[in-house]
Amino acid sequence: MATLTYRTAGESHGPALVSIIEGLPAGLDLDIEFINGELRRRQGGYGRGGRQRIETDAVNFRTGFRRGKTIGSPLVLEIPNKDSRLDDAPTLVKPRPGHADLAGATKWLTTDCRETLERASARETANRVAVGAIARCLLRQFGIDVIGFVVQIGSARAKVAPDAPMEQLRQQITSSEVYCPDVTASAAMIEQIKDAKIQGDTLGGIVETRVIGCPIGLGSCAQWDWKLDSRIAAEVMGIQAIKGVEIGMGFKTAELPGSQVHDPIEYDPALRDTPKLGFNRPTNNAGGLEGGMTNGQVVVVRAAMKPISTLLKKAMPSVDLNNKQAGKADYERSDVCAVPAAAVVVENVIAFEIARSMVEKFAGDSMREMRQNYDQFLAAARQLGT
Repeated sequence: MATLTYRTAGESHGPALVSIIEGLPAGLDLDIEFINGELRRRQGGYGRGGRQRIETDAVNFRTGFRRGKTIGSPLVLEIPNKDSRLDDAPTLVKPRPGHADLAGATKWLTTDCRETLERASARETANRVAVGAIARCLLRQFGIDVIGFVVQIGSARAKVAPDAPMEQLRQQITSSEVYCPDVTASAAMIEQIKDAKIQGDTLGGIVETRVIGCPIGLGSCAQWDWKLDSRIAAEVMGIQAIKGVEIGMGFKTAELPGSQVHDPIEYDPALRDTPKLGFNRPTNNAGGLEGGMTNGQVVVVRAAMKPISTLLKKAMPSVDLNNKQAGKADYERSDVCAVPAAAVVVENVIAFEIARSMVEKFAGDSMREMRQNYDQFLAAARQLGT
């Protein structure tokens, strides 16, 4: 099975972040302005810390790229770190609750948590945003669009219509400092972040991603690790500070009878020539995924982000790993709230998994071949039952 993969490398204060992507077809136009724009969005959002004023993230392609297009070989990209001081960074011997510090220091048999925190840092998500933005360049070729936004910070929760037009959402998100399409909720979120900053505390929240335009049948029910919902959940749970993922109605499905959960199937001839192939649902409680496969509806994924673990004034109790004496956790420069940034990261890692499933189903060495395979599949699917 042809597939699309990536790996990342780099430390928070190392020389650079590096990614390698394999499996991209040749001839894919890469919109560098869009990719760098996604990196800038990841650095933005109300509540971010001082590191974002130091870095100006932008991607450099090192291999697999010529004259604006992929050439079929592995694509290597680099994001330089301006705040590069890995060797000079101080040791950290009082692990921070909620971070990887204690587990990592024990795993690698050291009392200095620095090596662990440098790799475990959310700085690594810059890599994943760049990779996801590249994947979105592929999805664009097939009319698939992805959008992410904040639905909750602290106790402030947004109201967002499930059928809100994508462009309307995008405009509303762009005009919000917390990437939330609800103006009233945005104001409440900002006030809660301000209060948390005064208190020396941090805030978490919930983000949502929607994907429109997916054809029916991406993913597979044949193996558990081929299921698209399984892959999406793994990608999102792999983001630093994410503690929960739900698709569609999610956890609420446990509270209701099946008659109020499952989405009726209808057929509308007007939709026959779309990726829905004529099938439609009056509801989308499944979040666009059934049996590990896309069903033609909007893919809807939400993720819960815990509050940032590094606290300025309310440092959590910890233990000095050298002498085992009680104390307060060490402090590293951090954010008050990174939920808006998480919305950007989540939408881009989901985009990668959608692109991965597209490459697997419509595999081709070139974009031209992949496009032909996609068109032939839709044509064959439309002929079923005729």
